[in-house]
Amino acid sequence: MKKLFLIIGAPGSGKTTDAQLIAEHFDDGIVHYSTGDLLRAEVASRSEQGKLIEGFTSKGNLVPLDIVVKTILRAIQNAPKDVILIDGYPRSVEQMNALDDVLKSQTQVQLINVIEVEVSESVARDRVLGRARGADDNVEVFNNRMKVYLTPLKEIQSFYTKLGILKKINGERTIETIVNEMEAFIQSKI
Repeated sequence: MKKLFLIIGAPGSGKTTDAQLIAEHFDDGIVHYSTGDLLRAEVASRSEQGKLIEGFTSKGNLVPLDIVVKTILRAIQNAPKDVILIDGYPRSVEQMNALDDVLKSQTQVQLINVIEVEVSESVARDRVLGRARGADDNVEVFNNRMKVYLTPLKEIQSFYTKLGILKKINGERTIETIVNEMEAFIQSKI
């Protein structure tokens, strides 16, 4: 059975970097997928689906639920390893419920934990605007992405807390400290 860990956090929280480093350290047993990277790869392919995705992401809006769920499920099913880290999902209550429904209806994948990397909005803003990787890293888009992240957050936290699987990690420390804590936590669960 594949063991799934979801890593959530504000734009600029470091969730992707943290997950990448853990997967590199345990490359024999852990694979990492970033929802953003999966969607960006689709956009870069210039497929019809990629063009559709770009229409949403270029404005900082959420990609429609069915497209995101299909993309993530394809990644999980094709994962070459049994422990999977996915960051950037869920970003809405609808995404959370859709994944929960899919996981309840099968036995190949078990959601072990949801790890929230917590950072303040000012730290997130400084990090995103400081890195400026692409056209979507500007103040207006950041503010929209932050609003999109924060709006469903309490409900997502409540849902996973009730299931007893939400773990919060302080994301305002050094990368090494954050990764060590997250790595030790994941190891304790597998």
